[in-house]
Amino acid sequence: MDLLPAIDLRQGEAVRLTQGDFDRQQGYGDPAALATRYMEGGARWIHVVDLDAARTGVVHERAALDEIVRLASTSAVSVQAGGGIRTEDAAAELLESAGVARIVLGTAALEDPALASRLARRWPGRVAVGLDYRVGPDGVAEAQARGWLDGSGRAVTDLLDLWAEEPFGAVVVTEVVRDGTLEGPAVEGLTHLLLRTALPLVASGGVGSTQDLYRLAHLKAGGRRLAGAIVGKALVERRFSVEEALAACAASD
Repeated sequence: MDLLPAIDLRQGEAVRLTQGDFDRQQGYGDPAALATRYMEGGARWIHVVDLDAARTGVVHERAALDEIVRLASTSAVSVQAGGGIRTEDAAAELLESAGVARIVLGTAALEDPALASRLARRWPGRVAVGLDYRVGPDGVAEAQARGWLDGSGRAVTDLLDLWAEEPFGAVVVTEVVRDGTLEGPAVEGLTHLLLRTALPLVASGGVGSTQDLYRLAHLKAGGRRLAGAIVGKALVERRFSVEEALAACAASD
């Protein structure tokens, strides 16, 4: 299972939100310094999100992203980037010019699923979809759009079925209420999704300990395992090191 340390960007700073709430933001300083710490710890991926772009569709943090990509290129580290990618031209700019290894489509994929399919076919394995969701009173996991501000009206399982045959590099799955809480990942929901789709799933949200990562690495359903785990707050707050996280991700039965 791949480890993807997360760096969320806002106003040139590395930040973390709690449960997607922009009023519950904590700052963690220079994004490039944080990326360097993660890479020196052995991370082979860095997951970067432009938070304001996710809400507005307008790029805010390109300079910070470019610097992280530059640093990553000197260490053979891959950068996955998301936030505000709404068009094919925006995807091309990141994948063909900026040096990003993989992009994550969020709002655009929900509002125009055909666009997501088209991009996946143009860049096989280099396009991911981000399915951030809230579970409603009816038990249905509804995908969230525009920086988690709006419900999409689409069930996560329906979208997975729709894209079942597309060559996506990953599906990043986040239960919003767990994000930034350090209270543990949504193991039950992830198990259900592993049974539902053959697409590679990357878990995000709630990881607070290496034991959480160990559980995710050992999670198996329908003969399938998770492709990766995104870890944000726990790493930036040094709950454990990148080296310890990598060891937990590499654990096997």
